[in-house]
Amino acid sequence: MMQKWLTGKNIGVAILDTGIYPHIDFDCRIRAFLDMVHGRTFPYDDNGHGTHVAGILAGNGAALNGKYKGVAPGCDIIAVKVLDESGNGNKEQVIEALNWIKENRIKYNIRIINISVGTTQKESHRDLIHAVEAAWDDGFIVVAAAGNMGPGQGSITAPGSSRKVITVGSADMLVRHQGISGRGPTSDCIIKPDIVAPGNAIVSCANRSGSMPYAVKSGTSMSTPMVSGGIALLLEKDPALTNLQVKKRLMQTAKDLGYPHNLQGWGLFQLEHFLYDEKN
Repeated sequence: MMQKWLTGKNIGVAILDTGIYPHIDFDCRIRAFLDMVHGRTFPYDDNGHGTHVAGILAGNGAALNGKYKGVAPGCDIIAVKVLDESGNGNKEQVIEALNWIKENRIKYNIRIINISVGTTQKESHRDLIHAVEAAWDDGFIVVAAAGNMGPGQGSITAPGSSRKVITVGSADMLVRHQGISGRGPTSDCIIKPDIVAPGNAIVSCANRSGSMPYAVKSGTSMSTPMVSGGIALLLEKDPALTNLQVKKRLMQTAKDLGYPHNLQGWGLFQLEHFLYDEKN
């Protein structure tokens, strides 16, 4: 398949998370690093979550001869640390980060914003929703996690609860004892998530080097970069696509898993169909 020739080259992906460790799997592709928490200038990740997410999206597998390669191993990484070592942060820093991304979009060719973080709908989050929707209206492809507050109804976290952005749940964490993937409807009666991808026990980059360069994590945070990475590949193939066209293509190429729409969205993300199903 042609997919092996697609790596997401020259497509900038902004990852809002706990930061990024300069892992060998990212070679020289960490194009920019912004620290909203401590103001440091050199890439670091004192939690590990952001590095793991980045590895799923963009790792090239170099630490173990390509065994754990990410979806878009050639894309450019723009890492923005909005969460501290405990994984906590505030929405004001996320909003500020989104403004910085808008100001630097041309410099780094930022097309995609991956947000594997969220806040519960019990908190006031309207300004956060407005910020991600403004980014969407500016042409960014915003991909957000559904959150791990499921399986009850109305458990989608913000900003994944936004009507406009692409919200990703975990295909293998929808039901039974591992059914933690957030589901809709949202408080505004919006059907969510939009799509699901694997998220249970995913191996990806660790925030360390040495004999254990990879770690295992689970959750919708792991599902989200799989979709973002796939979008990076598609944009390399067809850079003129808009966010609405990408979202429509996700809908048309997903596999129905037989669950309610507020649990699985359109269904399972299918990378090959997403990239090459020209009938859609």
